Amino acid sequence: MRALLVVNPAATTTSARTRDVLIHALASEMKLEAVTTQYRGHARDLARQAAESDDIDLVVALGGDGTVNEVVNGLLHSGPDPERLPRLAVVPGGSTNVFARALGLPNDAVEATGALLDALRDGSERSVGMGIAAGTPGTEDEAAPARWFTFCAGLGFDAGVVGRVEQQRERGKKSTHSLYLRQVVRQFLQEPNRRHGTITLERPGDDPVTDLVLSIVCNTAPWTYLGNRPVYASPKASFDTGLDVLGLSRMSTAAVARYATQLLTSSPERGPHGKHAVSLHDLDRFTLHSKVPLPLQMDGDHLGLRTSVTFTGVRRALRVIV
Repeated sequence: MRALLVVNPAATTTSARTRDVLIHALASEMKLEAVTTQYRGHARDLARQAAESDDIDLVVALGGDGTVNEVVNGLLHSGPDPERLPRLAVVPGGSTNVFARALGLPNDAVEATGALLDALRDGSERSVGMGIAAGTPGTEDEAAPARWFTFCAGLGFDAGVVGRVEQQRERGKKSTHSLYLRQVVRQFLQEPNRRHGTITLERPGDDPVTDLVLSIVCNTAPWTYLGNRPVYASPKASFDTGLDVLGLSRMSTAAVARYATQLLTSSPERGPHGKHAVSLHDLDRFTLHSKVPLPLQMDGDHLGLRTSVTFTGVRRALRVIV
């Protein structure tokens, strides 16, 4: 087997020594080329080259969810073709590692490497669905490039939080759960549309859902983790189905307290619910429109402001070693 290992040297939970040990372990089982990323988008470019080659069987992403997202976008640059494309494997090296943990992998890079090698020896893999978002035709965002996401996307409040966190990290702050919580509070205090939402969700054959303040799109469950605690925005979301959406139409202080508590106590059986909560399951295609430009995020990466985004759930997009 020929494999490409894409290594993010800035991965927050692996040291250079640990990465060397992991590379040695993987190289003992396969013909391995390890490449360290050097710029934003490099992992995407490397994965695209692997997808276009005829001799790469496996692409391993060593890093956090951002690295995995880039690799997936490189592999799927020309669209899904599970039988032809290299398989994907993940060694978690970020602060949260939602995609890897949702697949059932250990959150420790060394343990995950051992699990990966066992899976390769056993021939264990699964096909997983992915989401893709693009600018809506006929709107001012129609030229926005399409982008794949592995576990979540969001338009509105949560994307604003992601943007704030990225700004803090650019200033040298470490990515921690306390940093995220501080930015949630700041986003809430400065959210201009928290009482009267600007987002409308449209889907074929159904009435539109209007006046949403927050819209979280999930490709799997859980939505994220707080330490070791999984947080379920859409408990039914799965790699084997279409996309799920959680929308909130009110973010008053009382509503935020209620839904925050529901998120923190969520489970695979029950997520946020109530008068101002909308939960939709297994959607193949839908569009989010906003009356004003709102921040967009995918897999925890802030992508700027958008007024209209069309989402599609693509089943069996990639084969993943698990």
